[in-house]
Amino acid sequence: MKQALLVIDVQESFRQRPYFSERDLPAFLRNVQSLIDRCQAAGIPIVQIFHEEPGDDPGNPFCAASGAVRTMRGLTLQPETVFRKAVHSAMFGRSADGKTLEQWLRERGIGELLITGIRTEQCCETTARHASDLGFGVRYVGDATLTFPMRTRGGREVSAAEIQERTELVLDGRFAQIVTTAGALA
Repeated sequence: MKQALLVIDVQESFRQRPYFSERDLPAFLRNVQSLIDRCQAAGIPIVQIFHEEPGDDPGNPFCAASGAVRTMRGLTLQPETVFRKAVHSAMFGRSADGKTLEQWLRERGIGELLITGIRTEQCCETTARHASDLGFGVRYVGDATLTFPMRTRGGREVSAAEIQERTELVLDGRFAQIVTTAGALA
């Protein structure tokens, strides 16, 4: 089955958010870069997706006017194509010529997606669920997604590791096959 690597929202915008932490960033970037390099060598298309909100507020790091909607430092890629989205699922992303990611994938006969990116429980998980519901096979590369601690309504801090574990739990066997960077292309 033909595959594509999705690199979702690995963009400088996140560095400007108050919750951003460098703690897990080096390992995450190494894993994503490893996948990019291996996919490129194997002829697997690399698709870059940016989260870009409408408007021209330079103070919003997810607006183009901020200059932060660009590839995160530490990552090198030459994507086959780029999509921009203003919602959680990358499947709704649009290319410069107006095609959705779903259209682009189907035109190329791609049936399986390798999901990587930021944030684990938001855009990556949402894309995995959406892609699965559309009939795509999904390989969710857990150690090539990144998130940050969050607080519950009751005030308890939930660690990034706990969020990762929960995301993998709810996706595994239902919406995706959970894989590691090392086993992603198996």
